[in-house]
Amino acid sequence: MKKMIKLFLLSLISSLVLTPLVKKLARALGAVDQPNRRRVNQYAIPSLGGLAIYFSFILSLVLLGIDYKFYGLIISSSLIVLLGVIDDLYELPALIKLGGQVVAALTLILMGTKIELITNPSGGIYYLGYLALPITLLWLVGVTNTVNLIDGLDGLAAGVSIIAAVTVGIIAYQQGQFEVLLLIVPLVASILGFLPYNLNPAQIFMGDTGSMFLGFTLGAIAIISYLKTITVLTIVISILALGVPMLDTIFAILRRKLAGNPLFKADKEHLHHQLLKIGLKQSEVMIVIYLISIFLAMIAVGIHGANLKQGFILLTSTTLLLGLGAWELKKLNKNLGF
Repeated sequence: MKKMIKLFLLSLISSLVLTPLVKKLARALGAVDQPNRRRVNQYAIPSLGGLAIYFSFILSLVLLGIDYKFYGLIISSSLIVLLGVIDDLYELPALIKLGGQVVAALTLILMGTKIELITNPSGGIYYLGYLALPITLLWLVGVTNTVNLIDGLDGLAAGVSIIAAVTVGIIAYQQGQFEVLLLIVPLVASILGFLPYNLNPAQIFMGDTGSMFLGFTLGAIAIISYLKTITVLTIVISILALGVPMLDTIFAILRRKLAGNPLFKADKEHLHHQLLKIGLKQSEVMIVIYLISIFLAMIAVGIHGANLKQGFILLTSTTLLLGLGAWELKKLNKNLGF
């Protein structure tokens, strides 16, 4: 417990101190997000804020000691951060950014973190064999881009990531995976230290540096947490923990595919954009999405403690409720002429 408290305080204080310094660095390097038609900020805001989260997280782990089995996470997440910094400075083409994400994911996999088996809730174990690599790769790259896509409003990606991390932490604790908390605690504290500077009106953005780091790290921690007991339900739990950005990503892919647009072409049709269109303020949109995320997190924890039948009922009812909400929001925007 003492180590957890030290990790939390060191990460929190480091992030609070480093964020203003990163803000100055971003301005000096020209890493500043200028207003444009697909961004909601009305004035230039420095980016690269993810560096403060990253360094606070890594610093805490290094100074207070970390098990060698987590070295793969440190190295691969560092590659993701490097990719994010380059992207924030020079706006890399989508395919090159995707390639960098694949390299980072493969690094983590080759260093021993991958989904190797899935247990059937009703009994039996399925060893993935050669499928372990592509499935783990798809998961890591998918979660990385999921958080990256939702980073469109002040404080949004940071808050949703905290909720997702706490959810994974609670379930890891219930499973007795206490070593996973040594990753969750400093990650949450590092985001909390950054969040006051990122809330509306934001003084700094986390940029792709932060959103990709958070997505990749959350995806990796979820794998580490469930390495011993991967089941269909635990996969569902991981998806629900990041339910809002996951669903937003799925809808974005479908929307762009149906419209004949490139999958990586940015637009202003994400959930937060839809909520802004109906007249909500940025802070109100953030609260709404936080509440939805907390609701999904509670469902995830509930599913973890449920049997297969109960889990299916919870998941089905949740999916129907979210689908109805999305339909009503779209219909409201249509009636308003958007």
